[in-house]
Amino acid sequence: MPKPAKNDKKAKVIDVLNKARAMELQAITQYMNQHYNLDDMDYGQLAANIKLIAIDEMRHAEMFAERVKELGGEPVTEPAAKTKKGQPVEAIFPFDADLEDHTIDVYNEFLLICRENGDSTSMKLFETIIDEEQSHYNYFDNIGDHIEKLGPAYLARIAGTSSSTGGTTKGFVISGAVE
Repeated sequence: MPKPAKNDKKAKVIDVLNKARAMELQAITQYMNQHYNLDDMDYGQLAANIKLIAIDEMRHAEMFAERVKELGGEPVTEPAAKTKKGQPVEAIFPFDADLEDHTIDVYNEFLLICRENGDSTSMKLFETIIDEEQSHYNYFDNIGDHIEKLGPAYLARIAGTSSSTGGTTKGFVISGAVE
């Protein structure tokens, strides 16, 4: 069986990098929509952390785009799916945990495609981003559990907190907000 041509291998890697970029673009719009809604509901602390996570996703989208360009491809600009709007606070965090869990699964598959096609640089990129997505998943899952178990008492504690993230654009993982 002949080995795939180098260009075929590169095309497969560019394809998964662009699929990942589209997933990041979806996460950005989803999380920013939730950030605005949580801020409007006066859950500032939750809004601020989702904003920081969205900034992480922006960084991921840019990292994928830069790697696509390095490989001679054109980065996609459309999100993988539409934004789900108008979610109640009780639905946001389980929804986001599921989104992150799915992303981790898919990125692990993409990492293997990079390995199979001899691209260790893209493979390492996926490893790094998977670690950050795991931090996002842990946060969303933890907050979802708090809301489910403590309900209005937990939300009352957060009501009226500041949504300010200051002048930072470091995102959730880099800012050290990971609990």
